[in-house]
Amino acid sequence: MAEAAPVILGVFAHPDDESLACGGLFARAAALGARVVLVSLTRGEAGPTADGDAAALGVRRLEEFSAAARALGAEAAVVLDHADGMLPWLDHVAIDGDIRQLVATHRPDVVVTFDADGLYWHPDHISVHERVTAVVAALGEAAPALFYVSMPPGQMRAVASRAGGADVVPGLADPDAFGAAAPPPTLVIDAGELATRKLAAIRCHASQFATSAFAALTAADAALIAREHYRRADVGAAGLTLLDRIGTPPAAVSA
Repeated sequence: MAEAAPVILGVFAHPDDESLACGGLFARAAALGARVVLVSLTRGEAGPTADGDAAALGVRRLEEFSAAARALGAEAAVVLDHADGMLPWLDHVAIDGDIRQLVATHRPDVVVTFDADGLYWHPDHISVHERVTAVVAALGEAAPALFYVSMPPGQMRAVASRAGGADVVPGLADPDAFGAAAPPPTLVIDAGELATRKLAAIRCHASQFATSAFAALTAADAALIAREHYRRADVGAAGLTLLDRIGTPPAAVSA
């Protein structure tokens, strides 16, 4: 009997988080035959929009999320309808229930979400980190492995510099906020040549990045965003995972 393909479930706050933070991992995992399921807890309707139409923006970002998932080779893109910008203050019981249902439905071997710094201290991101951690911890022996993603310090500075100082994320002027206080990673994953898929996925989120630093990058510049940092959580299943197979300990990368 053939071994079942591993399943990776990525749980994030907004459409675009998945590509910006973990696009390299998801592209590599999908290329190796893993089943990748991407989840956004909100539609991203509170993001920047030229006409102020939040509802229309939410619809557009759902479409962008689906396109980005296809660019990364993901099997599915799931968007829930929790209020963007409000995750820390919403009913945690309801959010936890949604996350538990996602785990029960997709039966992932690995769940990936934000680390405690929320990439750059975004409150929604930090809330998702807390909720996913709580759900996985409560599953006990039935839990999947859990990994947290953070930004390599200086990476977004390099992107902004290549683009002549343009903002990386709309409304966030300081690219050094990314990864500035991230916990040390336990694993480094490099997308290699698949970094071009990560860049393509980021660009699918045109409502957010069409005028950002990413719009100025070429395919050759994708190497700037190839490296991603991950940390194994203290909760969740132990044992080797696909991430351990394709990743490298930080000491080996810096040696």
